[in-house]
Formats: sequence, structure tokens, C-alpha cells
Amino acid sequence: MSTVLYVLAAILLLSILIAVHEGGHFLAARLTGIPVREYAIGMGPKIFSRTSKKSGIVFSLRAVPMGGFCAFYGEDDPDAKAQDDPRAFSRQKLWKRIVTVLMGPGMNFILAFAVLLLSTWILGVSVPVREAGFEPLITDVAASGAAKEAGIRPGDFITAINGQAMLVYEDEERNPFSDAISGWKEGDAPLVLTVRRGRETADIAVTPHYVGETGRMMIDIGYGYYAVETKRAPVGIWDGVRVSWDDFTYFSGAIFNAVIGIFKGENLDQVSGPVGAVTQISEQVRQSGFDAFIQLLAFISVNLGIVNLLPIPALDGSRILFMLIEGVRGKPIPPEKEAVVHLAGMALLIVVFVILTVRDVGRLF
Repeated sequence: MSTVLYVLAAILLLSILIAVHEGGHFLAARLTGIPVREYAIGMGPKIFSRTSKKSGIVFSLRAVPMGGFCAFYGEDDPDAKAQDDPRAFSRQKLWKRIVTVLMGPGMNFILAFAVLLLSTWILGVSVPVREAGFEPLITDVAASGAAKEAGIRPGDFITAINGQAMLVYEDEERNPFSDAISGWKEGDAPLVLTVRRGRETADIAVTPHYVGETGRMMIDIGYGYYAVETKRAPVGIWDGVRVSWDDFTYFSGAIFNAVIGIFKGENLDQVSGPVGAVTQISEQVRQSGFDAFIQLLAFISVNLGIVNLLPIPALDGSRILFMLIEGVRGKPIPPEKEAVVHLAGMALLIVVFVILTVRDVGRLF
């Protein structure tokens, strides 16, 4: 498969996620009787549109295959032109509006679990080929510490330390990775870790330090042993549900912790814009094929759901916050004032996306 096809697969993945998210808003609106003005897949100029004779809803396909929207009457109306329109979103019952906004992220969560469950039932689960052995996999890197300063990242495989292979086999009692770190002494040369990251391998020098609480030398990471080779094995219905739920909750926890870390100013260098996301997704699909596509679809769908629930202007979480305030006050915040907040938030998000895109493009070269 050529690079172009991998990139198209990445764009398809993102388009599916956004279409499903906006589809959640659309379905909830239709079920609760909230009028919809337009449902669009993609952004930019229209390349196809059709207006339903029954509902008056415009269904459109737009030129840029990234993004999409479900537009309601009177939404983001800074001039308050639609405040007297009975179809306006702000004039609908509060519970209907909350349900409609929540169903966007909700559909992303539903999609993630459904994709994981179906792939587990159809393809089975990955199990280790035990005779191939296991390698240390970095699962966590402390925000400040030896590993972070050296450039080690979660997801890195450690294939060797100072030229000694880290491969172990089942039922072996030795732990060469832990032994190499804890056996380092003051005055020794830094440990040289051979790191496999994606398709690239590099040597990274790390200097351990003594941690009194543990009584050992450490490099401030969490790790586990990961099978060098895996295969698919069939799984029963209920075991498939359990495995899929475990994966779903793991993704959710990892994303939640990552979001908290970003607000603390951690891992900002790992935040990507649309170009970076497409690049990373296409590279993962190139390496691992359909399995990677399914896992990424689920992971990014959960990511989209969680991020959209944050109370950031222009995101669903902010709209829900305004509605909750309305419920407490007993009256809505003037729609024109809320619209200004969301439009300002959208402008800020666009600026952030442009900055991230420039940085992502720079990384490509």
C-alpha cells in the first residue's frame, strides 16, 4: 500500500469520527423535536447538497474532508436576530438541548466500544507467541526525571542496554532491564538504552539516580514486558465484552490523564494538530495494518468524546456549562452573549490549530 493510501486511511478515520460525533447531535435533535438547519460532512465550500422536502434540513458534503457540523437555528447568534424564531435552539426545552449536546460525545464513546467489541468478536484477541519472547515496553514517564530529560517516551521498546539484549522468555526469573538499572553505581558511565520507536531505533544515554524510598537506582519510568510477536485467538461473547470494556476503560483513563497533564503544562511537545494526527495515524496503519486502524479509531473516538466535554468555549462542554448555569439561575444567559463567548473560543481554537499545523509541517521536514 502506498503512502497516499495510508494518508487517505487516516483522513477516512478522522472523517468517520467527526461524522459520528455530529450524527449524535443530529439524531438526538430529531428524536427530541429540535429543528436542524443543516447536517454537513466536511468543511469549506459545498460540493453536494440536498434539501429534504419533508423536514427542510440541508444535507451537504463539503470540499475539505476534515470536520463537519450539525447546525441548529439561531445557534451562535451574536446579533440576536433569531431570538424570536420559535425554531431557535435557545428556545427549546433545557433537557432537550442538554441531551442533544451530550449525544455528540456520547456517540463517540458508543462507537469506540462498539468497534472494539465487534473487532474482538470477529477477529479474536491478541495473545502472545510465547516462544518469541518479551521485551520491556515503557508505559509511563515521569514529568520530570532522568528518562524524560533523556527523551524516552511512553510506547518505546527497550531492546538492549549497553549492548545486552533485554529479551526474556516465559517462566524466566531474571529481569535484565531492572537488573541493569538497579546495578548502576555512582561513577559509572551513563546507561545506553537501545530504543525502538515505531520503525526507528536509536541509542539514548540515561543516568540513573538513587531513590531512598525504594532503596534502588531508578530512571523514573513505568514499564511492563510486551510480547515481541502476537497472534489472534477466538473469544466467547461475554469474554469479548469484558476484554472490550477493559480496553475502553484503559483508553479513557490514559486520555483523561493526558488531558490533566496538558493542563499542568506537561507533554505539550506531544500535542498535534490535524497534519500531525494524519501523519501519526498513517504511520501506525503502515506498521500494523487493520489492527492499528481499529485500535486508533477506538482510541481517538474516546479522545474526541472526552475533549469535547471539557468546558472550553466552542466545545460541547462549554455549551453544557451554559445550560447548567441556566438551570440554576432559572433563566438563560442572553444568547448573544453566549454566542460571543463561543465565537471567541472558536477563533482561539483556529489559532491553536494553525500554530500546531505549522509546527507539524516543520517536523515533516
